[in-house]
Amino acid sequence: MSEPVLPEGVERRDIDGRERLATRGEPVYGEPTDGEWRAWNPNRSKLGAMLELGMDTGLEGGDEETVLYLGAASGTTVSHVADFAGPTYAVEFAARPARDLLEAADSRPRLFPLLKDARKPESYAHVVESDVDVLIQDVATRGQARVALENKQFLAEDGRLLLAVKARSEDVTRDPSEIFAEVRDELESADGYGILESERLGAYHADHLGIVARPR
Repeated sequence: MSEPVLPEGVERRDIDGRERLATRGEPVYGEPTDGEWRAWNPNRSKLGAMLELGMDTGLEGGDEETVLYLGAASGTTVSHVADFAGPTYAVEFAARPARDLLEAADSRPRLFPLLKDARKPESYAHVVESDVDVLIQDVATRGQARVALENKQFLAEDGRLLLAVKARSEDVTRDPSEIFAEVRDELESADGYGILESERLGAYHADHLGIVARPR
């Protein structure tokens, strides 16, 4: 396992007797803490897993870095992102996890929850600023590549897509490797994305693929 490239505001800290990824912020999901630092559990976060596996996410951190997060759920991962990045737009469709997301945003003025459907970017285009630096996607739905392509409109030309592909959300009966290949091909279609890196996240999340890409 290679040493991950960590953005500003993410550190490795000794918490609960072992070294963990951590960010500064209020706890959200019962994670252990050390003072103002809270552990980032890669078993509960695909982005955390990508960082642990040493993938070059391109995340820099800092107040100027803007993020659009699709599939924010109850805020487990996006709360960590909002701890170290600038304005972070968090899209979640389901009402129940969105209530938890709102609670996570209470102590994070840079986190903006949006109760919207990531498959319908036109429904939040009037809220999300253009030219965001990073598009992070973790949606459990069919057509995950299509969601990434339809939301490309928000990314800056030199921005990055950080995509967690869940094979079982596409088809529970097929080999995940086949599904991952199809998602990659669709992403790299005309006017889509150029894939910079991809890696299976199986050490932390079964049947998931992490992808880092740039818009074309």
